[in-house]
Amino acid sequence: MASDMVLYWGSGSGPCWRVMICLEEKGLSDYTSKLISFENKEHKSDEVLKINPRGQNTFKGQGTKLLPDDPAQHALVLQRAVESQNIREKTIYAFFWYFHLTKPEDRTEAMFEEKKKACHEELQMWEGYLAKLGDGSYIAGKDFTLADACIFPFIAIIVRMGFNLSQYPHLTKYYDLVKDRPSVKASWPPLWKGTPNKDLYKDI
Repeated sequence: MASDMVLYWGSGSGPCWRVMICLEEKGLSDYTSKLISFENKEHKSDEVLKINPRGQNTFKGQGTKLLPDDPAQHALVLQRAVESQNIREKTIYAFFWYFHLTKPEDRTEAMFEEKKKACHEELQMWEGYLAKLGDGSYIAGKDFTLADACIFPFIAIIVRMGFNLSQYPHLTKYYDLVKDRPSVKASWPPLWKGTPNKDLYKDI
């Protein structure tokens, strides 16, 4: 069972957090946790690189049902899970490259505004999804699914970076709903606990 599992993860990593939320939702919290440092390149260690990344879902009937049986709803959950990569690309990676990997002398107001526009267009798309579903809904319907485990970490990261999510009332309600789930509380990045949010995204 979970006691035989080993999870290698990095604090604040969206992809890692997605896995942790799914494990908590499935009641598999007694896995062996190995926190690694990206800064020290521990994710490139022989111990990590030798791991086979492929596996099967052995716990379909345990804990939260992350993939619905209904074919249409199942397809929607998978669609939203795949779409979550757009948030990652347009709200996180785009500004990571701008703020950290673009030389100050190469940054322009036009470049920033272009990235900002793409960010807001993407968030508006998700705001629209939630508006159609109504208050109290998760990202693909009334139940928490794999799609939520995929998207929530990225929403939480931009909030952590200082983004004013109140510009999107439905996304704000969604964030408040999901952050209070036991699975999310149990997997909240330890480096975030007891420290204030940053202000890197305050002007976006």
